[in-house]
Amino acid sequence: MHNPVEDALTCAGWPRRHVLKAGAAAVAAALLGRFAQAASPSAITPSEYGAMDAWDMAEAVRKGEVSPQHLLAAAMARCDAVNPKVNAVNMRHDQYAHALLKAREASGASTTGALAGVPILLKDLNTYLQGTPTSNGCRLFKDAPDAEHTSTLIARYQAAGAVPFGKTTCPEFGLTTTTESLLWGQTRNPWNLAMSAGGSSGGAAAAVAAGIVPVAHATDGGGSIRIPASYCGLVGLKPSRYRTPSGPGKYEGWFGASVGNVVTRNVRDMALFLDVGQGHEHASPYWAKPPVRPYVEELRGAPGRLRIALVRDSLTGAPLDPAVAKVLDDTAQRLSAMGHNVEQLRLQIDPRQLFGAHGSVIGQALLTLVHDREQTLGRSATPQDLERITQVVLGNAQKVTGEGLYRARQAFETIGAYMEDQFQTYDLILSPVTANVTPELGLLSLNQPWDSYAHNAMGSASFTVLANVSGQPALSLPVGMSDNGMPIGMMFTAPLGGEDVLLRMGAQLEQQRPWAKLPRV
Repeated sequence: MHNPVEDALTCAGWPRRHVLKAGAAAVAAALLGRFAQAASPSAITPSEYGAMDAWDMAEAVRKGEVSPQHLLAAAMARCDAVNPKVNAVNMRHDQYAHALLKAREASGASTTGALAGVPILLKDLNTYLQGTPTSNGCRLFKDAPDAEHTSTLIARYQAAGAVPFGKTTCPEFGLTTTTESLLWGQTRNPWNLAMSAGGSSGGAAAAVAAGIVPVAHATDGGGSIRIPASYCGLVGLKPSRYRTPSGPGKYEGWFGASVGNVVTRNVRDMALFLDVGQGHEHASPYWAKPPVRPYVEELRGAPGRLRIALVRDSLTGAPLDPAVAKVLDDTAQRLSAMGHNVEQLRLQIDPRQLFGAHGSVIGQALLTLVHDREQTLGRSATPQDLERITQVVLGNAQKVTGEGLYRARQAFETIGAYMEDQFQTYDLILSPVTANVTPELGLLSLNQPWDSYAHNAMGSASFTVLANVSGQPALSLPVGMSDNGMPIGMMFTAPLGGEDVLLRMGAQLEQQRPWAKLPRV
């Protein structure tokens, strides 16, 4: 008789011989909360649902203690209760979710898989669910036709048993570090409804922090997973370039700067979803070095004594808010007390090269997307279709030459090589996620003059863009709080393919100081 965790990991794409070697039963014993045995699945209360992470949910479904239908009903009820306050979910796909569960039940596959029955939400940006629309947070796409296919990453989650039932908000084209758009309005931070939830995966982060789902799909092209994770008190991992798929049909976003993954409440859910989502995509010419074992296995052991570089200088020149500086220093001291070697490092990165290359690539990607939409509509985009900052970005993009774009790609490689050189000396780099604390809503909106926007954005984009350009994985962990009760995340960056080290470090820190409880909304 097969062990259910072995079956789950095998469903997630791991060869059974690797799962057996890893000792999946030991993983289960170490990581899974045990539920009382029940004769048949029963409904769960709102408090029971809110206390479960994705790992708990999938285990309960596999053991027959909770049905996928009960989990979906609880997620929808929570969404009904809190989404009017936070505005994190902009589209509901209830009919899709119910049809999916009905089809699984008919095939006998409703209680299998690493993510069996786990309700999830998808980011409404360049991500597709067959038969549903994607708006990219933009009025130009508000009447876009339903997708003809499902994105590969989402298909992997579904194959492992996850149940998508809606999409989360993002700013227009994901261009800013808050989640506010003229199309969908402002997404509010569950810790303080006057504050930003971050961006561009702010809807995903707000949905998880508000307890609608334990995990939500997110993407990161300049910090869009890590920034909202920091602002909302969550775990957010930008994987190595090409670790997760971007297709079908396209195999990298923004020359590899943009990648997909999730935001979660804890490290074990992050490892679980990365196991399911990672791996080479058919027909893609790109791939990351495969992990040597399932990422959930990495949580069993300590990371060892690590050499950690402490970076405190922002690349935009923005000074650290005192609250951010305090959490950084506290984290460094805690790491030293845990036995790690921490020393300061000043990165020799030219900010003009870094942000210039990143901006050129984003501009060209945006220009292509808008031109394709204009061709479909048979008309040009107007100021009523696009927000003010988007129009500036498009105007700047039209000035970029072929040589300029080629040099931008060269800068990606040069900066990536420089960062890999640093990891000849260090195992990890510790830095803040942002120089600023969580901003109020409105400060980073795309619907304002360029000068005020650029000034306000200096603090939020000061540390995260580097890993997008260089390709390394980077993890935001919710290790601190500000005096006014808002979460503050710290970021760990590892060499290419170093997600295993990041997850071991994250698990160690989580054990030493469990994250704060989620806010009540």
